[in-house]
Amino acid sequence: MYAVVQVRGVVNTRRDIKDTLKMLRLHHINHCVLVPDTPENLGMIRKVKDYVAYGEVDAATIETLLRTRGRIIGDSALTDEYIKDNSTFNGIADFAKALTKGDCKLRDLPGLKPVLRLHPPRKGYRTTKRTYVQGGALGYYGQEINTLLYKMR
Repeated sequence: MYAVVQVRGVVNTRRDIKDTLKMLRLHHINHCVLVPDTPENLGMIRKVKDYVAYGEVDAATIETLLRTRGRIIGDSALTDEYIKDNSTFNGIADFAKALTKGDCKLRDLPGLKPVLRLHPPRKGYRTTKRTYVQGGALGYYGQEINTLLYKMR
């Protein structure tokens, strides 16, 4: 499971990059989506790597994001009671573990919004013009995406 966060805006970018960001449901800066690890999704992520930060996310980070930023239709917060009433899971922690293993999808929970609207990271981005390897905030983070998402909770 990959977490993809839009870091840069799309002013003066090519049409195909804008379309790919739209297909990933990334419409604004600091929005995050969780996508499964498939070749199709990885190809889309690599196409927009100069505008997003991405990496493999773990269950604890997904649980934190769903508790703090998970929303259901009507812009209400996602709760353990909602998950118990509308799915076979016992709470947010069980749902997050099933997501990371690939046993379920975000669509399996009715009413859950697929986009997580995050804060800008505490202490800010390093720079939005260079890759993570070069000391910036763009591109592939690997497991370090968990620390970025924790700063954006």
